[in-house]
Amino acid sequence: MEFLDNIFTNIYAWLVFWLHSLLEGLNLPKDLESVIVSTIMVLVVIVAIILWMVLMVLILIWLERKSAARIQDRLGPNRVGPWGLLQPVADTIKMLIKEDIVPENADRFIHTIAPMIAMMPPVLAFAVIPWGRGMYPVDVNIGVLWIVAVASIGTIGVFLGGYGSNNKFSLLGGMRAVAQMVSYEIPQVLTIVPIVLMTGSMSLVKINEAQSGWFGLQWYVFAFPIGTIAFIVYYLSALAEVGRTPFDIPEGESEIVAGYMTEYSGMKWALFYLAEYFNFFIVCLIGATLFLGGWNGPLLPGYVWIIVKTYALVLLGMWIRMTWPRFRVDQLMNFAWKVLVPVALVNIVLAGLALPVLKMIGF
Repeated sequence: MEFLDNIFTNIYAWLVFWLHSLLEGLNLPKDLESVIVSTIMVLVVIVAIILWMVLMVLILIWLERKSAARIQDRLGPNRVGPWGLLQPVADTIKMLIKEDIVPENADRFIHTIAPMIAMMPPVLAFAVIPWGRGMYPVDVNIGVLWIVAVASIGTIGVFLGGYGSNNKFSLLGGMRAVAQMVSYEIPQVLTIVPIVLMTGSMSLVKINEAQSGWFGLQWYVFAFPIGTIAFIVYYLSALAEVGRTPFDIPEGESEIVAGYMTEYSGMKWALFYLAEYFNFFIVCLIGATLFLGGWNGPLLPGYVWIIVKTYALVLLGMWIRMTWPRFRVDQLMNFAWKVLVPVALVNIVLAGLALPVLKMIGF
């Protein structure tokens, strides 16, 4: 099991050793050789993560369609490839060859750059996510703060998409998105405070290591009531933050056509679509890391555990999407400010009072 748990770190170490051996014959200065090897390995890690993200989105699209079909008594994709597995690939090809239409009076620069900005937060957040023991691109002592900071960038991309389209429905969708994301960011961040207090660090690696007791089952979600409440508030806030149903007010097609994406087509529309799935996956991944023990668990390797936990949260979000109707705008905002924010604040006070007790019992 130790071999399986460390297989990717061993591959990384072997690649570093092989590169050093390859460069040794060139008689380069040791400092320069180390810089070259480090640069190559950084590029390898970046490419591996990006390829994984693309594969993950294809899996999520297929999984969501199949889950919706099962819940709503339909078949779902079943023609392109076995069990419809190649349907996301066919959709990707369709998006690549569709015409890119820009409204005549739209701001072409803003209209073009908005989807790219919306794609930035999940890509940047992946830099500090630990996938297993020793499996993380960067371990920074402010990992939680980094994620909170980069997550706010997506709001700018969505608003610019609505503003730059020169369409009143798109602008309304962009304004709704700003109001919703800013509102739900607050309880989402507040729920992370008790976890940081219990761990004593903002490093995601340290948070994972702090949940390694009890045969890998000392997860913060079991720290009732603080961890349980924090997890519930975090997950609901995260669904609203990424615009998933029943919180998809910015795209409310029944009132504003398609919101901030109304004037988008082809790959620009696909980038917004990908950004939603990237964000959905990353908030579930962060939730699994903060509350469900991350890579910790019995028997299976750490990277398997974190993927299983992440996809469990993904399936829960899909189930909620297929069964709940969309909130009205007033219900959405009231739920954030009158329910989630007060609960999160009370939970922080409880955490401050209960921490000495939890430490006494060994949590």
